[in-house]
Amino acid sequence: MNLTFINSLQSEWLKKRHTAAAWIILICAFFMPLFILAIRLTSYDNTYQEASNTHIWQVMHYRNWVAMGMFLLPLTLILFTSLITNIEYKNNTWKQIHTTPQSFTTIFFVKLIVIIGMVLQLFLLFNLGIYLSTIIPSLVYKGIPFPLEPFPFIKYLKSSLYFFIDCLPVLALQYLLSLRFKNFLVSIGIGFALLVVSLLSLNWKYGYIVPYIYLPLNFEENQNYVDQSVNRHLCALGYFVLITGLNYFLYIFKKEKG
Repeated sequence: MNLTFINSLQSEWLKKRHTAAAWIILICAFFMPLFILAIRLTSYDNTYQEASNTHIWQVMHYRNWVAMGMFLLPLTLILFTSLITNIEYKNNTWKQIHTTPQSFTTIFFVKLIVIIGMVLQLFLLFNLGIYLSTIIPSLVYKGIPFPLEPFPFIKYLKSSLYFFIDCLPVLALQYLLSLRFKNFLVSIGIGFALLVVSLLSLNWKYGYIVPYIYLPLNFEENQNYVDQSVNRHLCALGYFVLITGLNYFLYIFKKEKG
């Protein structure tokens, strides 16, 4: 990794501080954990029973991820991916960027890496939120015991890895749309439409061909109709590579870049 690439990456990372992307990540990461925490703090009896459950970490993991994976995560990806590329359109700085001593390849992949970095931030904060929403009631109420089993770090890490892989097609396609359309509302609108299509495709045997469907398929209740002989994680990776390659080709050979 040469110095130009590193400098470009640092510059691009600093740019996002002047957008709403950071706030979107924070809100999405802590929305469900805070909502569930509020319920647990106001429902002492139920919280006591849950805390006495030896599978409390599994229960809390599912309760948080079911909303996150079905709707909040793809929604967040649609929003902040569009915002990152809209920085240049909004400030009319694409032409300035293309005159700087950095290749189009560097520009393309630096923005992609920043978006992926933001996704990793989101996952880290979200898992922290799950952890805190699980133990805080035990700190507030003396009668509520701490979880009986240790925090299953490996299971949470593995689960997060699968969710990360399955969100990559959404990220890649939204990045493509954001680079193709100057009006970020267009990419957001198409993203919302594809999200709805993916939810409707859960009742279709060949629903795995819809690139936004892989996140909901992490839940068993959504696996009743879609063909389970297909490895959805490999499909998600395949979509990511294919869409990113197409996006790179379109960006490099685009006549008017910004």
